[in-house]
This record gives sequence, C-alpha cells and structure tokens, in this order.
Amino acid sequence: MTTKTLCLGFPRIGLDRELKRALEGHWSGAISKEELLGRASALRKRHWQLMRSKGIDSIPSNDASLYDHVLDTAVLVGAVPERYLVLSDPVERYFAMARGCQDPSRQIDLPALELTKWFDTNYHYIVPELEPPFAFSLDPSKPLEEIQEARSIGIETRPVFIGPISFLLLSKLGPKAAPGMRTLDALPNLLPVYEALFEKMAQAGVEWIQLDEPFLVTDLDPEKREAYAKAFARLSALSPRPKVLLATYFGPLEDNLELALGSGFEALHLDLLRGRSDFEKAIELAPPNLSLSLGLIDGRNVWRSDLDKAHELLRKAALRLGEERVWVGSSCSLLHVPVDLEAEKKLDPELRSWLAFALQKLEEIRALADAASSDRPDSPPFQASRAASASRKTSPRTHNPEVRKRLASVDESMFQRKAPFKERIQLQKAALGLPLFPTTTIGSFPQDASVRKARAAWKSGQMSTAEYEAFLRNSISECIATQEVIGLDVLVHGEFERTDMVEFFGELLEGFAITENGWVQSYGSRCVKPPILYGDVRRPKPMTVDWAIFAQSRSQRPVKGMLTGPLTMLQWSFVRDDQPRSETCMQIALALRDEVLDLEKAGIRIIQVDEPALREGLPLRRKEWEEYLRWAVNAFRLTTSGVRNDTQIHTHMCYSEFKDILPAIVHMDADVISIESSRSRMELLNEFRTHAYPNEIGPGVYDVHSPRVPSVEEFTQLIERAAKVIPPEKIWVNPDCGLKTRGWKEVKASLSNMVEAARRMRATYGG
Repeated sequence: MTTKTLCLGFPRIGLDRELKRALEGHWSGAISKEELLGRASALRKRHWQLMRSKGIDSIPSNDASLYDHVLDTAVLVGAVPERYLVLSDPVERYFAMARGCQDPSRQIDLPALELTKWFDTNYHYIVPELEPPFAFSLDPSKPLEEIQEARSIGIETRPVFIGPISFLLLSKLGPKAAPGMRTLDALPNLLPVYEALFEKMAQAGVEWIQLDEPFLVTDLDPEKREAYAKAFARLSALSPRPKVLLATYFGPLEDNLELALGSGFEALHLDLLRGRSDFEKAIELAPPNLSLSLGLIDGRNVWRSDLDKAHELLRKAALRLGEERVWVGSSCSLLHVPVDLEAEKKLDPELRSWLAFALQKLEEIRALADAASSDRPDSPPFQASRAASASRKTSPRTHNPEVRKRLASVDESMFQRKAPFKERIQLQKAALGLPLFPTTTIGSFPQDASVRKARAAWKSGQMSTAEYEAFLRNSISECIATQEVIGLDVLVHGEFERTDMVEFFGELLEGFAITENGWVQSYGSRCVKPPILYGDVRRPKPMTVDWAIFAQSRSQRPVKGMLTGPLTMLQWSFVRDDQPRSETCMQIALALRDEVLDLEKAGIRIIQVDEPALREGLPLRRKEWEEYLRWAVNAFRLTTSGVRNDTQIHTHMCYSEFKDILPAIVHMDADVISIESSRSRMELLNEFRTHAYPNEIGPGVYDVHSPRVPSVEEFTQLIERAAKVIPPEKIWVNPDCGLKTRGWKEVKASLSNMVEAARRMRATYGG
C-alpha cells in the first residue's frame, strides 16, 4: 500500500469567480435559486474532477459553500436563531443569516449575524448565535447531496465537518443567555446531533469523514480540554461509524498533542509548515492504529515548496510508521490560495517559476507521495523545486541594498509623535472646526458597473490614460458633491482609482507583483487578489497625493488622505518567506511614511492609515503576542509619527475580537480610530467600560456588508449606546467599513439617516 494523498479543502469560488457571479446574479434577481444551485453543483463537480486528475486519493466534499462553511455548520446542527424562521425558504433564510433581509412588503427586517475573522487569516466567517435551551437538530441534506453528486461522476469523497468543540468556540451566545454562561455549556445538547451525523454518514456508505478541530492549536483551559476529551470519547466509541480524520491546522499542537493523538479516531492531520515542532513527538507517541496525515505543502502561501525538505520528513515518518500509515497533504485547506498558476500569462518568468497555486500544490502532494519510498528522489517536480529554491536565493530582485541601509538607520525618535494626544487634539480641533459627533465614512464609495467598465477599457487599451483619469476626476467630483448634499463633515475621495486597498499599493511599490487571476475568497461573494510580496519594498514615487489634492480642491470641508497600513499590506499579501515578517513590515512602513509626509506637504489635514488586519495577525498562542504586537504597533507608528501636531491621524479596524489587543490599539496613538461594532449591536463598548480609550473613536454604526438601510432611530440608538460609555466629545459617527461593494441608492439612504441621527445627538448634547 502506498502513501495516500489528500486535499483538506479546495478553493470554492472558481478560477473565473463563477460562484461569485452566480451569487450576485441571484441576489440581484437576474438568476433563479434553481440556476444558482445548478451552477454551484457544476462547479463542485469540476473541482472534484480536477483533484482526481492531479492524483489525489482522498477528495473532500462539503468543504464548498454558498457563503461560509461555519454558517453551513450552523444550519447542519440546527443552530438557526428563531427570528430567521419567519423565512420558510431554506436558501432565503441562509442568505438572511449571512447578509440580512429587508422586505417592507412582508414586514421583514432582519439584520445579519456577526462576521469576524477565521483564526489568523483574512477569511471572514459568520458567527453562529446559540440561544438556550440549545435545541439542536440535524439537517444532513447538504453533505448527503454532495456525496451523491460526486458519486454521479464516479468519485467517492471524504465529507468535511467542523468538529463540535471548534463549532461552539466559534459561536457566541444570544441575548437570552444567562450571565456567566459559555457556549461550551451547549455541548451536552450538541453531541447527540454529531452522533446522529456520524450515523447518517455510515448509512450513506461513507468510509472516511474529516472532523476539523483547529482550536486544538490554541491555548486551552481545563474546561476546553475536558470538553475535547468528552467529545472524542463519545464520538470515537460509536459503532458503526465512518473512519475519522481529525484535522488540525494553523499551528503546532504542542501541549494538546497527546490529547489529539488519544482521540480514538483513525487518523490525525498535522500542519507541519507552522507546527514543525510537533513532528518528532507525534511520530514517537502515535498509537499503532493511528495514521498521520502530514501537512507538508503550504496551504496559505503561493511559494513553490522545497520538496527535498518536505521529503525528509515524509521519509522519516514512512520508515518509522510504515508507508500505509502516512498520508500527505497541504498544511490546511487550499481555500486561502488561488486556483491555477497556468492562468497567469503576464507574470515575469523567473518569479512565476517560484510559485505554486492550488492545482500546482496538488501536483507537489502527488510528487511527494510517489517519492515516499525513495531515498533521493530526482523526478521533474523535485528538479523544478531545487531550481526555484536556488533562483530565489540568488536573484537580485529580492534584495535592495538601499532599502536595507535605510531600515538599519531607523531610530527611536521615528516612532514618536512630537506631542502627546491631549496637546495635539486641541490644535486639531482648532484647525478643523468640526461639530460634536462629526460624521465621516471609512474610505471607499460604490464601484458600480461604470467604474469597472472604465477600468477594464483602460487596462485593455480601449481608453487612453488621459480619458481614464478624466473619468476618475469626474467620479471623485460627483462623490464629493454627494457627500456634501448628504451633510457629512469629513469627506473622502471615494477610491475609484483603486481595485483593492492592498492591490492598488502593491502595483505602485517595488517588491510586489500583481496577478491577473489570483483570486481568493474573503467572505461570501467577496474576492480579493492578494499581491505577491517577493522582494524588498520601496516607493518609487508618490501614490495618492495627486488624487488627494484634486479631491480637496472640490470642497471646503476636510477630505481625508487614505492609505492602507503596513501590517495590513503584509497580512493581506502573499508574503515572502525568506526573512522575518517583522522586517518586511518595517520596509513597508518606511515606504508609507514617505507617502504620509507628502500628503501633509500637499495640505491634507486628516490622513487615515487603515490597519484592519492588526487583530487578524495576532498569533494563536498567547506567549507570542507580546513580540508580534511590539513590531506591528511600531510599524504603524513608524508610518504615522513624522507629521505635525495639527495633522490628524486616523486608523480603521474591522471584524475582529478587539478585547485582547486594546492596550496595543491605545499604544498605536492614532488621534481617531474607527472600529466595527454594528453587527454586535455595540457589544465592543463593554470593553471600553474597563479599558477607557484615551483618544477619539468612531464605533461603526452602519453594517456595510448587508444591503439593509438602517433607520434614523436605529442609528440614534447605537450612537446613544456609545455615548453612555465614551465621552460624547470623543465620538465620531461612521460606517463599519468601506462602501465599495454597496449600491449608490442604499448608501445614500443609509448615510443620510446616519447624518440625521448625528444631528439629533448634537441637539440632545448641545453640540
């Protein structure tokens, strides 16, 4: 028996973003529910066939999703909040939980469930809401349908499920929960549903299932350990049941390794890219009836693997355990990487030779498995891997002596503003003259079909640069005028020239490369195209200054300069892996510092440097937090601290659990921070009761990831809730995030209501 190959999960959205187009077509009413489901089914079948063609033995199902796999799990176990049951159609109800539903004709107004980051990735998941008495019930229709779909094309799959403990830890309690209650209290009610799920899979003739328990790579308190032990004991004792691959990823198991090895299941997956330290102990302690799945190919980055290093571990495991007990796969699901490098026709050939996307990673997995019994493999994939490794080490494109010299000259003074906030804010208030509860937006405005059409025409050569820039100036002028009519106090230029808040800067900075089709899913139908950060970072010339100058010339009100922060540039790119991330981040910070200072010289009085990825990048183990936060905060301060005291620095963060990093956010010393809080109905404010934020803050009041138009009363209630915790003179009023993906009609209506709510608050507080 040879070493088995497996894929933990495959990108869902499609090479040409087919699922995105189908979803948005359905939401707009252009295609029916049946057509949406048909297109999704066809895409799944295509992906299963691709995996089989690449030599993957164990192919996943139930990893694809119409929106989010955590939301899928909530539906699977019946964790649907009662308020959504007013919708009888399961698909409409599903999307209402994800996006909200507002239908005055049926008197329906349902906000969406919360959205937050999936561990330390840029993928967003829907947060399940659990309400006592935790009446779970099994709905296995989705996984069963996909099993049959795959069988219809001759493929047996391994259904993938989030495990019960991780599901509960990813969830939150609903408003009816008693004080002190934890989501783990629902475990006694949830385990029978998983037992029923295992039984259904056995009845369907499924040989293997995958049970994802990524929380095993985090710090676990005794209660969580006990919950894992209880769940493993009950589920492994079931008979009959499918064999179970317990999958962990995103880090080492460390002190949880023996807990995972003793699960009683038949196989355990280890992330050996981030968890290499587990390898020796896992080989030593693995029970004789347990197979080990080795995550040797990086599922989160796009670099071609060093197959010789991976083979060294594989060979050692095969000799110790026997090839039949060793599986080979990626470190985690391939959800986080683009589909196919073959779709990239314009990348520099040398850089392209260093890369591997999802399909190429499957080829690497197959090559490793084929070489499991060889002491010194020399197949073409291994030869290509060695050539790529040698090329990256010696290529002059990865090292810039000027950048390295400048970074070495950075001193402590470059991390400090010239005066403390209490002094700065008085100068800023005098210069800006803003009212109480000043209103603003986060940055982007809707990029409708006209914007996308103009950009495509310019890129294809059908529109000249002069014509395109004239179009952008007109779009900016209209956006400024719209904001003035709405009555916003601090304006933005709308970012019509930007495809994406990271990709735009990646195109203009040395050290980054941009792909044509390197799309990955961020949430739902939202896709991003992360730049590839391959070398030292340098800013050849100003990037945003001309657009900021033009926008400010269109209004007497302040217009913010808009930049993406260094940590977010790092976190939302495919980052080089040949030097510490902290060093790369500081290089980006120096490049952005130059941009900040140029904006200030151009007369821009407010400069926003967004860092939505600060919490996302926090390591999963608490012992690593201090070092990460030190360099991440320093990178922001290096970017922003060179300005005058009367220049106001803003930053923005969204969709994260902030309580763990509030001291670090304070240390960033931004004059104003805008922060997501509307989906949680201002739950974030609870943290400010114990951690007072010393500077000014805009707790977001408008959920921009839902098409709902909140009423004036709803906005007012949220601002009033904030004013009970934060001094009114420190509160800004703004949406949760940028407005790029929304429509103009809903944006105008929502912002008008938001501005009216701020006016009411001023009347109440005498502003």
